[in-house]
Amino acid sequence: MTAAVPGAGAASAGLASRLAALVYEALVAAALALVAGFALTPLMSPSASPSVAPILPAMAGRVAGFALLVAALGAYFVWGWTGGRRTLPMKTWRLRLVDRDGAPPGARRAIARYFAAWIGPAIAILAYAATQSHLAWAALAIGCAWALVDRDRAFLHDRLAGTRVVRDA
Repeated sequence: MTAAVPGAGAASAGLASRLAALVYEALVAAALALVAGFALTPLMSPSASPSVAPILPAMAGRVAGFALLVAALGAYFVWGWTGGRRTLPMKTWRLRLVDRDGAPPGARRAIARYFAAWIGPAIAILAYAATQSHLAWAALAIGCAWALVDRDRAFLHDRLAGTRVVRDA
C-alpha cells in the first residue's frame, strides 16, 4: 500500500492568498533580519572615529553582513519548505509548497526556489546602484508580476524551481 502524497491533486492557491502570505512572509523575514542584524552588530561596527560624517562599516563588513543575512534567511526558508513543513504565513493562509509531483520539495529544489526568489531584489539593487533612481526598486515586483503572464499564474521563483503553492487540506 502506498501513502498518499499531501499535495497530489491539490488545487493551486489563488493569487490573492499567495500575495497575502508573501506580505506576511516579508514581515517575518524583516523580524529575522533585525535579529540577525543585531547579532552581527559587533562584526559590522566600525571603530570609533572623531569624524562628524556618518560612520559606515567597512565594505568587507557590509558584504559579510549581507552574506550572513542571505544565509540566515535561506536557512529559515529552506527548512520551512522541506520535509513537509510550512512557514508560519503558509500555516496561517493554509498553503503548502509542493513539487511537480505534489510531494514536499527536497532541499535542492527549496534552495533553487530561494535563490530564484532573489532575482527581482538583485535586479533592483543592481539597477539602483547603476542609476541611483528610486524607480529601480520597482524591479522588486518582477517575481510576483510574472504570475500575471504565466499560464499557471505561478510566481517566477516557483516556475524556475518547479514548485507550486497549493491549498492545504
